Amino acid sequence: MSGGSTSTPATAAIRSHTDRREHLFSLAQATAGFMPDDEGEALFLAALRAGASFEQATFVEIGAWCGKSTVYIGAAAEATGAVLFSLDHHHGSEENQAGWEHHDASLLNPATGRIDTLPHWRSTVVGAQLESSVVGVVGDSPTVSAQWRTPLAFCFIDGGHGEAPAWADYRGWAPKVAEDGWLVIHDVFPDPGDGGRPPYDIWRAALDSGEFVEDGECGSLRVLRRL
Repeated sequence: MSGGSTSTPATAAIRSHTDRREHLFSLAQATAGFMPDDEGEALFLAALRAGASFEQATFVEIGAWCGKSTVYIGAAAEATGAVLFSLDHHHGSEENQAGWEHHDASLLNPATGRIDTLPHWRSTVVGAQLESSVVGVVGDSPTVSAQWRTPLAFCFIDGGHGEAPAWADYRGWAPKVAEDGWLVIHDVFPDPGDGGRPPYDIWRAALDSGEFVEDGECGSLRVLRRL
């Protein structure tokens, strides 16, 4: 009698899904960005819950940079049949411009002299084979949110961290989150010495509104669910 292991279609499918997830996590970890690996995996798990809770779920992320967070959320979208709309103007936030701490001269477009992360984002999504689950939206967040009509199962805010852009993202997109949907905010630092205040302030505003409750955290990532 053979002592070898047997494999059923079900176990093969589980192994395939696990391998795909690990592959996408590896790609995300290798992508330029500002999100620690543990926060990226927490982001994935929050999006996975949203995708499993809504039929044909719609996700939005505000702020994509080169696609690190896009791959984490896109992995959850792919696994649950959701679609992620990844919104960014791709010219970088204030803190990414020349003379600031997070400036990367390699991301400058030589023809315009401006940061242009769109080619890098596109390369990331194509390389991850997520084009059927991720749709890029290139534009200004307030302009797009003013025209957006589809309720969101999941909304991730990680755009500009200055006061004006952070509040514009919150005011424009938080109302789009469906009942029982998720709102996730990145770079929330209760201690002002650890980071800027606007992401913390909009997180507090969401809780103080009485419309959202805490549903988890990891590092500077805060997960909220709409009542």
